[in-house]
Amino acid sequence: MSEDGFDDALTTSLEGHFLIAMPGVDGEPFARTVVYLCAHSPNGAMGFIINKAQSTSFAELLTQLGVVSSASDIRLPRRGSEVSVCMGGPVEQGRGFVLHSADYESESTVIVDKDISLTPTTDILRALSQGIGPKTAIMALGYSGWAPGQLETEIAQNGWLTCKADLSIVFGNDLDRKYDRALALLKALGYSTVEFSSKSKTREKVFDEESGGFMTRGSDGMVEVTMPDGTFNRVNPDGTTDQSF
Repeated sequence: MSEDGFDDALTTSLEGHFLIAMPGVDGEPFARTVVYLCAHSPNGAMGFIINKAQSTSFAELLTQLGVVSSASDIRLPRRGSEVSVCMGGPVEQGRGFVLHSADYESESTVIVDKDISLTPTTDILRALSQGIGPKTAIMALGYSGWAPGQLETEIAQNGWLTCKADLSIVFGNDLDRKYDRALALLKALGYSTVEFSSKSKTREKVFDEESGGFMTRGSDGMVEVTMPDGTFNRVNPDGTTDQSF
């Protein structure tokens, strides 16, 4: 057990980070997704997909919930003229959550990071409709959850890349561009900040400029480059190579 309460399989909390699906992930609901991670501990992880739109608009949702009688009653602040409604994940899809800037707080608000909070109750919807809510917000129906150790396993199996979240991506209304913007953010950073370890080895993913893929380096000497199409080339400690097919 480490000093921060995490066991040997996990060295850092990824709260306030993006999970970015590897290009080779093609299964629903996580293909080409960007997840904003709100909670991550030895008890599991929880976050929201922020780049898959729901068919229902924010105005329609407020009307359906009885927050306003008609869309014309909504008075959003100038900087929040449009609130995107996302498919937050496969868990509890009938439940709504609002990720928002830290300038709004109610009794049910949870601070995720210094710049982002989460409110899961209708009081924020009423505040938004009256123009007295947060300056920026995005709504999610449902959430994404992981059991203890599950997310770490998926990262180790090259399912996810991760980096510190960018607010302009979190709250942006260009949902279709968020995945490419997140990958560009990784490239600009030069690496993915995730590091995880076990008793035998430490591994880190970094962006490989030459191949356009992502390189996983292990302290055991193994290097694996995952290509944009999901295939990989592996260089073993003895210098031999393996290629996926």
